[in-house]
Amino acid sequence: MLGTTDSTTITATEVIAQPPSTSASNPGGEVVPFSRGGQRPTTQAGQIPSDYSQGQGTIVSGTTADKATEAALAAYPGGVVDRVVAIGNGDYEVHYIGVNWPHHIFVNQDFQVIGAND
Repeated sequence: MLGTTDSTTITATEVIAQPPSTSASNPGGEVVPFSRGGQRPTTQAGQIPSDYSQGQGTIVSGTTADKATEAALAAYPGGVVDRVVAIGNGDYEVHYIGVNWPHHIFVNQDFQVIGAND
């Protein structure tokens, strides 16, 4: 979902809804079991950039953030993106809020999903 916010409302300007893809080049579509109140192991799919450090990077906006968001939501539909961060090697971390998994989706400079983790 892409949109604008004011202090109390999010106004959607675009919503992308697609079924998950399960190709080898796209880690989307992976299902992680969920158990209410249960502890689960850390999960990872695809490639996580080697220089990635959670909490590091520069928040991006505009067309770059829109393209990274579209790629992430195409691979992992159903959640909400609250920010896109440029990480050191030129890739992007898309911070994804969903019901279960993933929490970080990694998109390369060509706006292709390369990995995801908790």
